[in-house]
Amino acid sequence: MLHPLPLHYVALLSLLLLFPKNAGAGTIKFNRDVRTLLSDRCFQCHGPDEKKREGKLRLDTFEGATGKAKSGATAIVPGQPEQSEFMKRILTHDLVDVMPPPKTKKTPFTEAEVATLKQWIQEGASYEGHWAFQPLPSVRVPVLEPSLAGKNEIDAFIRERLTKEGLTPSAEADRATLLRRLSLDLIGLLPSPAEVEAFVKDQSPNAYEKCVDRLLASPHYGERWGRHWLDQARYADSDGYSIDAERPMWPYRDWVIKALNDDLPFDQFTIEQLAGDLLPQATKAQRVATAFHRNTLINSEGGVDPEQYRIEAVVDRVNTTGAVWMGLTMGCAQCHTHKYDPISHQEYYQMFTFFNTCTDRNDKGATLPMAPGEVFGTTPPPAALPQTEWEATARKRLAEAITPGAGALKADWKAVNLVDYDTATGAGFVKLPDNSLLSDGKGSFNDTYRVSFTSSLGKVASIRLRALTHESLPKQGPGRAGNGNFVLTKVEVSQGGKPVAVQAAMADHEQPEFAVAGVLDDNARTGWAINVAAGSKARMNAEHEAVLLLQSPVDARKEPLEVKLYHELNQNYLLGRFALEAAEDQPKSILSAGDTMLLEALKTPEKSRNAQQRKLLATAYGKAKSESQPKGTAALMVMEEMPTPRPTHLLQRGDFTRPDLAGGAMSPGVLAAVARAMPAGPTEFKNRLDLARWLVHPQNPLTPRVTVNRIWMHLFTRGLVETEEDFGTQGTPPSHPELLDWLASHFIKDGWSIKQLLRTIVTSATYRQSSVGRADVAERDPRNLLLARQERTRVEAEIIRDAALTASGLLDPTIGGPSVFPVQPEGVYAFTQNAKKWQVSEGTGRFRRGLYTTFYRSAAHPLFSTFDAPDFQTTCTRRGRSNTPLQALMMANNGAFLELARGLAGRLLKDLPGPFAAQLDARISRAFLLCVSREPTAAERTALHEALLGLLQTFTKNPTEAAALLDAAMPIAAPPAEAAALTSLARILFNSDNFLTRE
Repeated sequence: MLHPLPLHYVALLSLLLLFPKNAGAGTIKFNRDVRTLLSDRCFQCHGPDEKKREGKLRLDTFEGATGKAKSGATAIVPGQPEQSEFMKRILTHDLVDVMPPPKTKKTPFTEAEVATLKQWIQEGASYEGHWAFQPLPSVRVPVLEPSLAGKNEIDAFIRERLTKEGLTPSAEADRATLLRRLSLDLIGLLPSPAEVEAFVKDQSPNAYEKCVDRLLASPHYGERWGRHWLDQARYADSDGYSIDAERPMWPYRDWVIKALNDDLPFDQFTIEQLAGDLLPQATKAQRVATAFHRNTLINSEGGVDPEQYRIEAVVDRVNTTGAVWMGLTMGCAQCHTHKYDPISHQEYYQMFTFFNTCTDRNDKGATLPMAPGEVFGTTPPPAALPQTEWEATARKRLAEAITPGAGALKADWKAVNLVDYDTATGAGFVKLPDNSLLSDGKGSFNDTYRVSFTSSLGKVASIRLRALTHESLPKQGPGRAGNGNFVLTKVEVSQGGKPVAVQAAMADHEQPEFAVAGVLDDNARTGWAINVAAGSKARMNAEHEAVLLLQSPVDARKEPLEVKLYHELNQNYLLGRFALEAAEDQPKSILSAGDTMLLEALKTPEKSRNAQQRKLLATAYGKAKSESQPKGTAALMVMEEMPTPRPTHLLQRGDFTRPDLAGGAMSPGVLAAVARAMPAGPTEFKNRLDLARWLVHPQNPLTPRVTVNRIWMHLFTRGLVETEEDFGTQGTPPSHPELLDWLASHFIKDGWSIKQLLRTIVTSATYRQSSVGRADVAERDPRNLLLARQERTRVEAEIIRDAALTASGLLDPTIGGPSVFPVQPEGVYAFTQNAKKWQVSEGTGRFRRGLYTTFYRSAAHPLFSTFDAPDFQTTCTRRGRSNTPLQALMMANNGAFLELARGLAGRLLKDLPGPFAAQLDARISRAFLLCVSREPTAAERTALHEALLGLLQTFTKNPTEAAALLDAAMPIAAPPAEAAALTSLARILFNSDNFLTRE
């Protein structure tokens, strides 16, 4: 609120207003010189949010700033700073009247800033629309003297600015450095020594351009730039939250890789991801693309409100769309009008409406069966029987399965001899006189039980699990849930540490949608439960049994069998009391209770089936379709509109329990501040397709600016707009605004081609500069914002491993497919609610690129968390880069990198056979070429030569130390001491700054 200024400050004010004009001289530009000052200090209390506006004073518009405030004073009088209450308030020392108030903890204006504001008002207090929302102008490319000319238009903009600042560009980097930089940036892999040598020797004038074109045509290009996009898509292989169950999203990752390799125009790339399902005659690939917005978190915990988490998923889609395509902090408007940017609370829920009409409700929604390789056309699409044929087949199968003993799993069952029993979290059991085990209830809510036993039987062909009641359990059990239920999500059988295959499972009673067959898959959302459907004669709180049919009988008389019982779904849905028994034979094919209900549903005419029967059939048919698909087929979650859209209401304070029903249902809409820059843009909006087309309309100024800026950031470590995630008034203005607009305009003119944009940038002299530090740049431009040189930057987590894979020669270059499980340390899941199954991939699968490593949101592979990969709870448009001791420890000691170091040692011995000492210098040179694309310096060679000879002596005298570095499963054809010494060389190079850094 504005108050009259005390008279004793008038003299002080008159003196302060005599400050000289802005040292920059010339006309003050609002966007360049003033907006940031006001946004930082004033807009929070005097900005767009009317409800939070102090004193009815608005300073983000000319009309508001020059009108009467609540006090009757005028904040800004154009041409008269001494009459402007605004100037008086920022100059006073009165703690009551001074602006910004001390309570805001904002830094007071400096003398230079006061001078700028005074000059601005003196010149008429002209306002401009925020630069990011202005239409893309026609930009003049600077014309420079021939001596300053670069490789293309980018250089003209950069060098004109450098000249004005008294700086010169750096020389071009040497050829080996250029090729390594280009390879890491475009495909994320190291160049081979042969490629480096060929490029260094190629004296043709277009040698560099040929390398660019070769790398852009590589199938690995889509993997490298797909990683950047998947960060924005918050891609992960699990649901998140505490359960964090696995889910197959990899077909979407394959689509991204293929789309980028095909150079799918970015406008179409956008449309298919946001609304591919709404396109006329949408293809399956276009529906796969919509998984972009199914990468939201899913909460499978017991007792959650599904509507709350559905709303949170929709909120995430709005915020992600705003961040990825518009570079705006949309989430600030979820609870109230944005305090800094022109995004109203109303507009937020107009955007919300676009995504509130989809079918998914928490973990439910549309799915597509996708086989490995299908996106790339290397595998035929999954096929299944039509539903009518399936019903006939199922009816026949079930009818044939009926036996006189149906409902009882008959076999000659014998008690087992319990050897050991415990749980993953250390809870205990009480062994009862009948050989059953009663849980003590002290473990985690999602514990895993482990029981090992022997059997007096000659061969064990079947194992029976009896779920038993007990007076100490809720409702007498047999489960520990409040209603006596349990959900057994997985059962594993092993002997001597090796898996024992289970071919089938059956039960005397199954809860609808929780059939016992679910214990044999890896889906944490399926499993055996025993709740009773309406109309069923079965009892839940009674003894029930399940039988596991082993693939081949096993002898358990001496070597125990171990059974693991997993409870990964919902909290405390664990078995309370149970017993295990064994049999030499297998029960005959019978009908379970669930099959009996299914048979009744099949016999019932379609028009007479009740809701439960229709649901039961749909579940069974879906399961049958899944089982008929090729091995590895994924049920990919995709977007799909509801037949009847749900109404959207503004949520007061963003609270899903407080919809503004009085305000009526919302209609879809976009941001007016952006739409005003698009006179020929669309004006009617009905669904996501309209939104997608609006985002990539040629007149939309935000999307092309944000996109080219982000691509620039990946090549120079920061964008032309440094706050690439915030193009709003709180963000930094562009360092080179004309260049940004020129790139954005040409991005559109070139057909939204990302490859063409990349080619333009990486062929510029600006990109090709040396990254070596310079004293004059450090003094005049310490953060290198003017780009007088290139930037050195540590590569991302996945690329660190990819580089080591490349150097070691172990890289499996397979493109696409399901996620894999490379080596990782034990104990990663010690602090998660659910222990994940991490079975290291067999064969070369463990040597796939980091892009394909399974990513659990609750506990990522240590490589990712150590080297700053995001957790993908929300979109990540820019990764941070830290420098910690833990990173060095990981490179030196992590099992995955030790494995790759052995691979590099083996490669050196294979490529350069011969006596250790005689070949030592040649192997050092070869290792440097493989790892850092250059020869070692004389000092490096001497130091390593002496160190390796010393290590050879050490390992020769202490073979146990050598053995600790080697692995029998990965033999190296050399004496252990030599193999260990060369493995040490590889570890040294992997842990060097040169290896981790893109120069």
